[in-house]
Amino acid sequence: MRALTANGVLIHFRDEGPREVPALVFSNSLGTDLRAWEPLMPHLPAGWRVIRYDKRGHGLSACPPRPWSMGDHVADLASLLDRLGVNAAVVCGLSVGGLIAQGLAAERPDLVRALILCDTAAKIGTDDIWNGRIAAVEAGGMEAVADATMTRWFTKKSLRDDPERIALWHNMVTRTPAEGYLGTMEAIRDCDLRESTPRLKLPCMGVGGIEDDATPPDLVRETVEMIPGGRFHLLRGAGHIPQAEQPEELGRLITDFLAAL
Repeated sequence: MRALTANGVLIHFRDEGPREVPALVFSNSLGTDLRAWEPLMPHLPAGWRVIRYDKRGHGLSACPPRPWSMGDHVADLASLLDRLGVNAAVVCGLSVGGLIAQGLAAERPDLVRALILCDTAAKIGTDDIWNGRIAAVEAGGMEAVADATMTRWFTKKSLRDDPERIALWHNMVTRTPAEGYLGTMEAIRDCDLRESTPRLKLPCMGVGGIEDDATPPDLVRETVEMIPGGRFHLLRGAGHIPQAEQPEELGRLITDFLAAL
């Protein structure tokens, strides 16, 4: 286990691969930690430095007092990469991780060579949706939202046929600190990148799961196509967490995108 104080917050991370090669950075979804990318790791190409981390309020990272903004999440990642001596990275963001990736590309273009946006958008959800979930967690803790989260995240087939795997993701959500979950939901609610994302000028690939009920594929496509040259791929047999249900196919798409760089 490794950690650094980045932007004043203790951030837990993994940094794997040679230091002299380009970096591939992963930022994961709400209610998950860096283990969320484990299914994808065997399907990534060799020759990359792979960095994963727990955003504030998640996993083993610190949970500073609320409120936070998406800008705080972006500053955390920027500071972590600065401390690790990383620049011109390919940043892959899932859901809120995709918001962080877009924000990082806008605020610190020196740190981002290209974007991979998975099941995300420039604006996710509405105030009413997020306020309802915030109220549910404040009243009933993480258990109050975990079951509904699974139905938004996974395909009907996975929910029906693979209950043990779904239980692991359910545990990851329920064991996320409620304060971390609440702070990040507030940041998502208040984040709107529909002005800054279209100004990005960098290679971008987007992926959307065909059964994603959290960020439907058309929403992901619209965001990717805001970026000139952005290319979208619809991933069949996947919901909101594509690396859990289609890791081999997602790995192939990432490998092809990286090779084209």
